[in-house]
Amino acid sequence: MKVTIIGTGNMGKGLAQELVKAGHQLNIGSREPEKAIALAEQLGRGTRGGSIAESVTHADLVILAVPYGALANTIQDAGNLQDKTLIDISNPISADYKELVIGHSTSAAEEIQKLAPNALVVKAFNTIFAPLLSTEGRNGKTLQTFIASDDANAKATVSELVKSIGFEAIDSGALANSRYLEPVGEMNIHFGFFLGHGPVVAPAWVKV
Repeated sequence: MKVTIIGTGNMGKGLAQELVKAGHQLNIGSREPEKAIALAEQLGRGTRGGSIAESVTHADLVILAVPYGALANTIQDAGNLQDKTLIDISNPISADYKELVIGHSTSAAEEIQKLAPNALVVKAFNTIFAPLLSTEGRNGKTLQTFIASDDANAKATVSELVKSIGFEAIDSGALANSRYLEPVGEMNIHFGFFLGHGPVVAPAWVKV
């Protein structure tokens, strides 16, 4: 797949490494293009880096690997997102990581859909810590990521992407269900950072 990752932080880097290993055609975008170019050079295998707008033009699927507070500016910088599939991996959390700043009547994913009404927004990866993105970090376990979207084709495409890097894709229904997935992401943050488990835990929906 032709994929663009916007963001060069831990999540962006972790996803980029796995996507390149899986053989996807990758672009890295950043508000600081030099960081994107440096990461692309580090990854190799034809990866390209540049500005956000430039990187978006080269892909059908765009991963928004930036904090919730940076999403509005990122989408504005991206330019034309007509028919692009946007993967939102964010959790709308406070600066101290201890609570959600929006919820109940909306979600980060739904707010992105409002900002980019012509795009196909998909929620995914918001319950996965960066150290667990690598195959080595998962210690042979297959972790789940929950996928929510109003578009069936976009959801199927993202599910294939998720599977290609070794995760189990769990169909989580409509995009509005992000209102429930984001609290799960926040609870996982509490397990990881405030309840002593470290960033090596992830939730699973178990059928018995």
